[in-house]
Amino acid sequence: MDAIVLVGGEGTRLRPLTYDIPKQMLPVVDRPMIEHVVSWLARHGIDRVVLSLGYRPTAFLEAFPSGEVAGARLAYAIEPQLLDTAGAVRFAAEEAGVDDTFLVLNGDVLSDFDVTSLVSFHKDCGAEATIQLTPVEDPSSFGVVPTDPTGRVLAFIEKPAPGTAPTNLVNAGCYVIEPSVLGRIPSGRRVSIERETFPALVADGHLYAFESDSYWLDTGTPAKYLEASLDVLGGKRTTASLPAAPEVARGVFLHPDAAVEGEILPVAYVGPGARIAAGAVVTDSVVSAGVVVEEGARVEGSMVMAGARIGRAAVLACSIVGPGTTVGEFAHIAGNTVVGAGADIPARFVLESARFPAP
Repeated sequence: MDAIVLVGGEGTRLRPLTYDIPKQMLPVVDRPMIEHVVSWLARHGIDRVVLSLGYRPTAFLEAFPSGEVAGARLAYAIEPQLLDTAGAVRFAAEEAGVDDTFLVLNGDVLSDFDVTSLVSFHKDCGAEATIQLTPVEDPSSFGVVPTDPTGRVLAFIEKPAPGTAPTNLVNAGCYVIEPSVLGRIPSGRRVSIERETFPALVADGHLYAFESDSYWLDTGTPAKYLEASLDVLGGKRTTASLPAAPEVARGVFLHPDAAVEGEILPVAYVGPGARIAAGAVVTDSVVSAGVVVEEGARVEGSMVMAGARIGRAAVLACSIVGPGTTVGEFAHIAGNTVVGAGADIPARFVLESARFPAP
């Protein structure tokens, strides 16, 4: 079975990281996010994954020269222009020759949904398309999907005003689709699957939905992106592949090639070639390959990407530092700050809820 994964977006909410790295190529515990997605699909029998590309497509092609991830073959469809969600699906399906029931999913969503059961439900209903649903506390930022007792979708309400949603079940960004749906999507222009295609299917009674409360995370914001790695380390994701580093203490993953003189507290990951100096503390954080955390520095609830350096007595709290960045001594970075690749933070500099360099 084929799956089309939409990875063409610019990841604007994660800038400046995404100026250099496409969102789905950002690491989740030292593995690109898209690898986690494809591995999950492969466990459910998906044998070909079509990546619908738009922004920085060469990053994906260069990352997977063998054209395979976790036993699934990769195919690529590079949009000549921005086509929005439905337009991208039609273009990718035509480019890759998809001609049977297939999956579509957003590449920035990580989940443990039982895809096998979703496909079975879709076929049993005789649906033209089936949406995976997940419950959320605040549905106002999502597509809300009320259904009847059989699972038939009654409406598709995109981002309702707070307090007005008829249900807390929202579109989880994973769909089973019949090839006939492609004929409903106009070619050569932007078409939204949420605002055009799904409402049309609702009107015809051909759209169904399948509810699950399994793990689900939209990684689109800095806080949620960071949460993705901590969920893997903390065991919250039951199907995620743990990092290639032994668990030396409960919730502490330390690569054998790392050098640690400081203190590592759960949950945490320290990658190959990383060095944690004496007096430094790392807790609830990901410290990637080749990172240096100098004497007396503190890294708390944060991610430090490959090759970065955290200076002496600096503090990094609830923030993300891009690859190859240098944080000067006594600097203080906090409040979901995002620092881009190769940045140079001066000594004693303070960043709070910031983007550096500014977009």
